Amino acid sequence: MSVYFFYGDEDYNIEQAIDKLKQGLDKNFLAMSYKTLDNPSFVDLMDAIRAQGMMFGKMLTVINCKNYFGKPSSAKENTETEEEIDEGNDKNSLDDKQLKELEEALESIPENSDIVFTVLMPRNENKKVDSRKKLFKILSKYNSQEFPTFKMNYYGKQDLGKWIKKTAKDKGINISDEVADILIEQIGNNLREINTELEKLKLIAYPEKNITVDMVYEICISNEDLFNFTELIMSQNYDKALVEYQKLLDKNHVLKITSAMQTILRKRILLKLNAGKPINEIMKITGMSDKQVNAILKIANKQSLKKLVNLKKNLTEAEYKIKSGTAINPEDEVQNALIR
Repeated sequence: MSVYFFYGDEDYNIEQAIDKLKQGLDKNFLAMSYKTLDNPSFVDLMDAIRAQGMMFGKMLTVINCKNYFGKPSSAKENTETEEEIDEGNDKNSLDDKQLKELEEALESIPENSDIVFTVLMPRNENKKVDSRKKLFKILSKYNSQEFPTFKMNYYGKQDLGKWIKKTAKDKGINISDEVADILIEQIGNNLREINTELEKLKLIAYPEKNITVDMVYEICISNEDLFNFTELIMSQNYDKALVEYQKLLDKNHVLKITSAMQTILRKRILLKLNAGKPINEIMKITGMSDKQVNAILKIANKQSLKKLVNLKKNLTEAEYKIKSGTAINPEDEVQNALIR
């Protein structure tokens, strides 16, 4: 039996850590041996922790316990005293008696049971799980690991580059430092998107294992492409925008384009809202590189926040129609959303 505590704002790595634990379950009984709970009541929480495995062997229970911590704290906000924090006044917090019962239960969970507690924080909002809480101290005694997003500063990019190379190696392909750097500049720090691009690069390289710079430029949708495309849309230069749209469609499915556009619009909205802050802080909030932040800051004053929000809303509506099967022509649906 083992207890795990995974927390942070990088959902992809948390999912990967849980998937690794799932590999130890009997695939024939996965529906019964694996379950997830979302901020359960204390009674249900205790039942899950004390549950005995059955004939299908090991059990894995994943418990989202974010609400137990109450309101997340900012990395810069640390003014409460220990007594104020531990009073348990938050609506979903556990009181001292419940925390003691939980602590005792975790020390004697069934031998064939693994329990994973997770707290997923908002991405790129510089929020942290409150480590001063008694619950944090209890869970941290076990297999505790933080999964933060990679920062887009010098050291963050170095770490992200190592992650890309390791992930590529696990897929049976080789990535050079130069290729990793280009992927970071092209995509940013979105691990899910990077993983998708690595899968595509593996296919295009087969049977070779070495990924080249040309392959990246050929197959990966880039931030530069999206940057230029977004500028054409925002400046209402629709003729050129439609030409660029067709070029993007030649490389990618329409939903891949909308997903990437949603990301870049969200970051631009965040940048507009925080334009007066230092560049290093904007980089943390948006997940952009300094190069991207400086490029967008030059034109930020010309772009309306309301227009950015409306464009994001239109794309969301188009995505819903496509995914629900009500869009007659997905490509036209997105095109109409962009030039509406």
